[in-house]
Amino acid sequence: MPNGFLLSRALLNFQTESEDLLAELSAVTRSPDGHLWLGSDEFVTIERLTPMGDGLYGNHKTFHLKDFIQLFDQESEVDIEGLDYCDGYLWVVGSHSVKRNRAKGKKPQKDIERLSQIEHDPNRSILARLPVLNGEIVPTYAPTDSEKDDLTAASLKHVNGQNQLLKALAEDEHLGLFLKMQLPSKDNGFDIEGIAVSGSRIFLGLRGPVLRGWAIIVEIEVDDSEPGTLHLKDLGNGCPYRKHFLDLNGQGIRELCLHNGDLLVLAGPTMEIEGAMQMFCLEDVLELSEHTLWSQESGRLKVLFDLPFTIGSDHAEGLTLLPCLGYDDGLMVVYDSPDPSRRPDKKSVFADIFRLPEQP
Repeated sequence: MPNGFLLSRALLNFQTESEDLLAELSAVTRSPDGHLWLGSDEFVTIERLTPMGDGLYGNHKTFHLKDFIQLFDQESEVDIEGLDYCDGYLWVVGSHSVKRNRAKGKKPQKDIERLSQIEHDPNRSILARLPVLNGEIVPTYAPTDSEKDDLTAASLKHVNGQNQLLKALAEDEHLGLFLKMQLPSKDNGFDIEGIAVSGSRIFLGLRGPVLRGWAIIVEIEVDDSEPGTLHLKDLGNGCPYRKHFLDLNGQGIRELCLHNGDLLVLAGPTMEIEGAMQMFCLEDVLELSEHTLWSQESGRLKVLFDLPFTIGSDHAEGLTLLPCLGYDDGLMVVYDSPDPSRRPDKKSVFADIFRLPEQP
């Protein structure tokens, strides 16, 4: 499969030199007014950048999630892994994962001990929506169309230190055991790394687990039953979710993006493995109404292109559609662990914009 055709690059300029932000971008989406919204692994904030012309994005502003939704606590990281914009809302999802401590490479016996330690940051179990008005995140606002309800910030219902989704999946025949074992994300454990939203339908892409080479998308729908709280809807037979299994050449899902009713899927290695990454397309995803399994031979799951591969850097993490050079279907990709060549200065990093292949 050929590499993606690089249309251009965009320079993202922040008002900080924080390596935890610029070197660990994990999610991006674009709102219709042209603003970019970005998230980082280590932060409990959303970052906004404004188009400045000539491929430059700046006027950096930070929004703290605690100002709009109820977090599980005021200390732990959210580990933002997915952002999407839909119908006036910015949607944000955390990894929902547990983590194993890193070996630091200084004291072998201490590292052995650290590798036995598993931590749970409650704020990672966040799925929330945030109203966006004139380039600002706001708690609530009334649309000018009087027939529409007020837009309000809300998050998925908390249940005993986690959320309603994790509680529902705890008994699932495919995913329940991974959750009960508290298997860390980097050990092929449960790890959400992508979100795509259409109306009340939400698609969540899992980096792990990958089951005998099959990646998983969890689909849910939500509604409002009380102020500030979202609840899972019953999708049939008392089950509040659907599962879609995809043959992504053994890779997990790193991000999702809806495009004309199809679902663009960024696929890459699960766990801590270094490897090539690919773009896939699952066609007509909004027509799905039950659990599904898609091989590449089905004709509806297709490889679009390979992403450039550099060992140790440029790990593609975020996707958003972005018009570029006359193409309506440019696809922006932001990277975790960017190669030094992407960092022209301490406050800036380049993102790539690829051309989506035309579908036959």
